[in-house]
Formats: sequence, structure tokens, C-alpha cells
Amino acid sequence: MITQTWFYLLLIGSFSALAFYASKQPARVFHYLPPIVLLYLGTMILSGGGLFIFNEPMMQTSKRLSSNLLPTMIFVMLLPHKATAFKQLGPKLLISFFMSTLTLSLAFVLVIVMIGLGEDALTIFMPLAGSWMGGTGNMLSVYHAIGANESDLGITMLIDSINYTLWLVFLLFIVPLAPWFNRWTQAHSLKDDLRISQACAMRFSLRAYLMLLITALIVSGLSQIIGSVMAEYAFGSAGTWSVLLATISGITLAYSPLAKIKGLQSTANGMLYLLVALIASRAVLTLNMDLIHYIIVGGLILIIHGVLMLLAAKLFKLDLFSISVASLSHIGGIASAPILSAAYAQSLVGVGVVMATMGYVIGTFVALGLWEFLSWLL
Repeated sequence: MITQTWFYLLLIGSFSALAFYASKQPARVFHYLPPIVLLYLGTMILSGGGLFIFNEPMMQTSKRLSSNLLPTMIFVMLLPHKATAFKQLGPKLLISFFMSTLTLSLAFVLVIVMIGLGEDALTIFMPLAGSWMGGTGNMLSVYHAIGANESDLGITMLIDSINYTLWLVFLLFIVPLAPWFNRWTQAHSLKDDLRISQACAMRFSLRAYLMLLITALIVSGLSQIIGSVMAEYAFGSAGTWSVLLATISGITLAYSPLAKIKGLQSTANGMLYLLVALIASRAVLTLNMDLIHYIIVGGLILIIHGVLMLLAAKLFKLDLFSISVASLSHIGGIASAPILSAAYAQSLVGVGVVMATMGYVIGTFVALGLWEFLSWLL
């Protein structure tokens, strides 16, 4: 049983490093059960089994490190992703992307209202909305902004992992149906005439990398300080403002030389894995019928999203590739959208990357908008 803060941080860092290393391996199992989910569940189980005995110094260190690491991670995560990269996509892909955003938003609202989930369930499903609009980074951003607890996040990650896996398998399964589907919607297939170019990062520079870390820490500190002030004079909590300010900073400085530093995505992912392990170590998750109910609710959200996307495809004459990749770029993010793109054609991998990039950019804003709307509605 561990009660010393430094040993606790050493183990958390080691767990994060192992999971991050696993995420770089080509094993097919990691496409369906992401290492970040294994990290969360494994750390939570070990913590619940008594590996960590949290005293006051350990708990304060863990929470303080998490609160400072989150804005830093958000800033670095968004730096490589220029919003203007989206202009590379044609009208059909743009329509598909925004229809995916709209239909997912409608699905969350309809299911939560129809089933009669209370306001307490929003702390589970709004971080899920962040994940399904962008990725795990957006999930953690929304989790922090709305003040959800660690146990709620554990439920969210289970709902996300199980339903995302089933959705990915389904979208890969229907790839051969593309010709029939495109005839039904009277759509022209894009797979033979679309290319997306990807910008290359500069060479690694220690000086530039140190400048990146210093800037990220400054952004993190200022976003928390300004966020605390804004919470006193405007809507939202200090956590909400901290997340929004870090997000806006990352989007803005994506056009600065910092965005060209090599290793940005790996650095952000490393911070993300560490953050997940810190949160998981403090979580307590109980397996019960409510959890199964929530997983079914998550599946219903995806089913309604899928039906609405079919209607949109028929209305706007969209091809199967466009709506499938648009959907998975939201629900699966950068880790899986390129896989689905490659299943149609290797030349289309960039489409999945660009769409998932935009999910990162808008995911937090859309999920927090849903949080405000549903909090008012319920």
C-alpha cells in the first residue's frame, strides 16, 4: 500500500508510459480496446484494490497536478490543428461533417429527454458528448469544466469504449455496400478524385521545444487565473473558463511558429495519458444495473445519430464514405477515422485526419453548449 506522494507519482507516470507505448504498437486489439481505456480501468482497479492509500498530501498533489496539466494539454493538443485546414474539404464533406455534429447533438438531446434522465446524468453524458464530438481530450475538458467526479468519468469511458467499438465494427462492415448506397442516394463517390495534403513539422529543436513547454505552462497558469476572475463576473465556473481560454489560445497560436515544432501530438498525448491515470487513481466505479442502462442509452444515441445521417445522406445526396468518415471522425477521433478512410482508399486517409482535427477544435464548445441547453431544459 502506497502512502508516499513521490512513489505514487512514480507509479502513475510508469502506468501512463506503458499505456502510451502500447498505443504506438500495431496490434489490432488496440483498435477496438484503446490503451487509454485499459489505462483508466487498470489504474482504477488497482487503486480500488488498495494500492494507493490517499492521505491529504497525496490527494492535494494529485488534484493540483491534474488541474494544471489539463489546460497545458489542451493548448498543446490544439497547436498542430489549423482551423483553416478544413477548407481542403469539398462541399459534400463539409456538409457531412456538420450534419454529423448536428445529428449527434440532436441524438443526445432526444435520448436524454425521452428517457427522462435527470440532471445528475449530465455529468456522465456531457463528457461523453465531448468525446463523441472530438476525442478523449475533449472529454476531459468537459469533465473538468462541468465539475464531474471521478466515478462519473469512469462510467463515461466505459460507455464510450463499448459503443465506439461496436460503431467502428459496423462502419467497417458496411464499406462493401458503398456502391449500392451511393446509387440509392444518387451520390457521386469521392474516393477516386479527392486528395488531402498534410503539412510536415519542422525538425526537432531543443530550444523551440523548451519555448513550447514554457508557453504552454504560461497559458495554463493565465487561463486558470483569468478563469477564476471571469467566474465571478460572468456565467460558468472557473473550470469552464479555464478550459475555454486554453482552447482559444491553442486555436489562435496554431498559426504561430510554435505549431511547427516536431513532436506536438506525442507531447499532448503523453500529457493526456498522465492526466487519465491521475484521475483514474482517485476514481471508484461500482458495477450495477445503472451502468448497463447507461451503456444501452449510449447505444441508442448512436442509433438515432445513424438514422438521422441516413436521412441527411438522402436529402443532400451524400455518399457512404463521406457520412461514415464524418461520423467516425466525431465518435472515434484521430485514432480511427483514418482507418476507416483507408478501408475505402489509401489516398483518402488525409480526409479522416482533417475531419478528426476539426472535431478536436469544436468538440469542447459543442459539448459545453449542450450542457448549458440541457441544464436549462431539465
